[in-house]
Amino acid sequence: MNVSLGVLNLGGNNLSGIISDTFPESCKLQTLDLNQNRLGGKVPKSLGNCKMLEVLDIGTNQINGNFPCHLKNIATLHVLILRSNKFNGHIDCPGNNSGWPLLQIFDLASNNFSGKLHLSGLGTWEAMRSNQDKNQSKLKHLMFDLLEDEDQYYYQDEITVTIKGNELELVKILTVFTSIDISCNNFEGPIPEVIGKFNALYALNFSHNAFTGSIPSFFGKLQHLESLDLSSNSLRGEIPLQLANLNFLSFLNVSNNKLVGPIPTSTQLQSFSEASFENNTGLCGSPLKTKCGSSPPKEDSPSDSETGSIIQWNHLSAEIGFIFGLGIIIVPLIYWKRWRIWYFERVDRALSRLFPRLGRETKKHGRKAKQNQRRT
Repeated sequence: MNVSLGVLNLGGNNLSGIISDTFPESCKLQTLDLNQNRLGGKVPKSLGNCKMLEVLDIGTNQINGNFPCHLKNIATLHVLILRSNKFNGHIDCPGNNSGWPLLQIFDLASNNFSGKLHLSGLGTWEAMRSNQDKNQSKLKHLMFDLLEDEDQYYYQDEITVTIKGNELELVKILTVFTSIDISCNNFEGPIPEVIGKFNALYALNFSHNAFTGSIPSFFGKLQHLESLDLSSNSLRGEIPLQLANLNFLSFLNVSNNKLVGPIPTSTQLQSFSEASFENNTGLCGSPLKTKCGSSPPKEDSPSDSETGSIIQWNHLSAEIGFIFGLGIIIVPLIYWKRWRIWYFERVDRALSRLFPRLGRETKKHGRKAKQNQRRT
């Protein structure tokens, strides 16, 4: 690989094989975009030589192995996209005290990562924290100057992120835009407290994992948050009142959890659709149809109407069967003499076999009856 190469964009092709492990020690690569190919294998160790790397997008491939901790010393990294691959295991990097202080976009969605989310270097992500002294009039975006001292010739980075449930193509990656997406994995345990320090966070997606515990109240400190997705986990307890303080929140999804209690009353939370809160058995209040104070429905049991319907049909079918069977026996006995004689003879024989003494008594009784008939 050319030592002076600054941008390598091969995304959206049909490349297969593995990523070559030939990145030189003097690597000056700033952008590596291999998104949407069919690449496999592991993230090469030599990629850690690219100390100037700012954007790494290898999403939507077939890359496997563990989380690439060998990239932990790349302090210039702004964007890390590993989504839709076959990564697995924990994402903790031992001894990662420096971390990625400039990291602003962290996307691990749709892999097989697991374990508790307690990154040792997560607290070093300074770009996720708002700086009150930052001059908003000097907003910058990530780019690569093609010619030195010539700002008019540059390569502009583009990525695709999932925000508010939709894919969004960023044709400019502003340095103030921040997002974390670790959805569709197997992460478990409580949501770590360090997330509450990321008060510059724009979008957070923890959906389709196995997170437990309650929704932390520190989410109310994320004043810039516009998109929050915690759906399809095992979160319990009530929705914290602090969520009502998120004035910029335009997308919220906490459905398919085990939340209970009333939805905090605020103009913001009541503006979301019922789908944002559905499938939480004990949750009540607007915009849900379940009113607070009424007994919540039991989990994993059919509704009262369904249960009643099943019981009625069971009883009705038993009654119909009994009446039908009884009718088959009784009606011929009443209206068919031949059948009646045959039936009682069979009954007498059966009783004689079961109770021989009863059979002899019956015969004596029959003889006496005949004698009486003769006398008369």
